[in-house]
Amino acid sequence: MTDSRPSLTRIAIACGGTGGHLFPGLAVAEQLLRRACSVVLLVSPKEVDQQGVRQAAGLEVLTLPSVGLTRGHLLAFLRGFAQSYRAARSAFVGRPPEAALAMGGFTSAPPLLAAKRLGAQTFLHESNTIPGRANRWLARVVNGAFCGFPSAANCLRQRQVTVTGTPVRLQFRPRDVGFCRESLGFDPVRPVVLVMGGSQGASGINDLVTASLPALARQAPQWQWVHLAGPADAAAVKQKYEALKLKAVVYPFASEMELVLGAATVAISRAGASSLAELAAMRVPAVLVPYPLATDNHQFYNARAFEATGAARLLEQAGASPEGLCQVLADLVQNGSTREQMQGALAQWHAPRAAEQIAEAILGSLKVIDGAAVPAKRFPLQAHEPGWRMV
Repeated sequence: MTDSRPSLTRIAIACGGTGGHLFPGLAVAEQLLRRACSVVLLVSPKEVDQQGVRQAAGLEVLTLPSVGLTRGHLLAFLRGFAQSYRAARSAFVGRPPEAALAMGGFTSAPPLLAAKRLGAQTFLHESNTIPGRANRWLARVVNGAFCGFPSAANCLRQRQVTVTGTPVRLQFRPRDVGFCRESLGFDPVRPVVLVMGGSQGASGINDLVTASLPALARQAPQWQWVHLAGPADAAAVKQKYEALKLKAVVYPFASEMELVLGAATVAISRAGASSLAELAAMRVPAVLVPYPLATDNHQFYNARAFEATGAARLLEQAGASPEGLCQVLADLVQNGSTREQMQGALAQWHAPRAAEQIAEAILGSLKVIDGAAVPAKRFPLQAHEPGWRMV
């Protein structure tokens, strides 16, 4: 799909810090490129960002100083914020963006404010049920906001909020299971359990799964495993599978998530909004183990929303046991009708037009005068207009 807008329309997307911010931003960038826009991604120096943008063809990528707000480090945060703002403003001065989108996290705030200072229309996207601190703050200054969950809309001090769902990249769609499994070196018929803890892995999930492996090796030695353990734990986790002679591939990080999700019978996952959106897009039933230290416990509420509709099983880390995990996994892997019901519920959470809708709304906020895109008078969508909703 293409647009008649001139190619000089430049959009900035601030999406660094975590995979949960980066990958939805990349999905929106894909749609803007299809509409003949020039897109600049603003990311952090973190390895997840640098790996994620390596295959981002056609995009300008700008790495800014990382900004994070932690208790007791306010001065360091303010210094990093100022450095990031100055770097973004310097990059924008020669060719300011006509619009800017922040995907969440304090890493996205300085470039958004720099773009606003130079006259850009500004927007944010909040993926989680409970908005993060950065987005709660930015909501007061942007022209419009987009949300992944309907519950988040009422938590933002912003009149122009549209519930779109969380964008996923174009490659996330149901795939041939046998092909995906064979690509990973697996038997195409035997079940595959995928373990993932977000873009950096999750020691809590790694510990729970490896503690469960001896029992699972006895009960279900035919299962195959894909484990995204994170860079710190990958070597130790791999040794656990090898010691039990289980068929497994262990990665610190997977750049082709659509392949490992396509191979999976069931997943064990954290409950970040981006991971949930990809699980929904690929229809992968999951046991969700929310990160217990997430800000405002938002992962728990994300997971609970999925569980309430039958789209996932919720297992809190504090009360999780190897026996409990073995039981829920066995039920899901061995019961095809249960998985089918969960896949039907997951389809309700998939928002296939989220990235497209956000791109169209951003471009709709601009008008072209003498070949140049300039801000229109208003954000084109009405307050709380449901671009997507649960059915």
